[in-house]
Amino acid sequence: SRQKALLNRKGNELFNCGKIEEASRIFITTGYSDGLTRVGDIFMSKNKPLYALKFYILAKNQKKIQPLIEKAAKTLSALINNKT
Repeated sequence: SRQKALLNRKGNELFNCGKIEEASRIFITTGYSDGLTRVGDIFMSKNKPLYALKFYILAKNQKKIQPLIEKAAKTLSALINNKT
């Protein structure tokens, strides 16, 4: 528990310094949902929704997952309907 807290603190420091990849590895290892969500938010701001979705799923953040799943379903449906 103490080690996990120390790792999360280090991950937050890395995140705040812009070292997103390094921070994400720590957050994945510890399962730190807030950190994982923030990494997902960074990917959304860079218009990379699939990468963001990965981190939202790891964070178990249904509020962020649901809109992305719905958008993906609509996109796939439109592609299928245009092909037939």
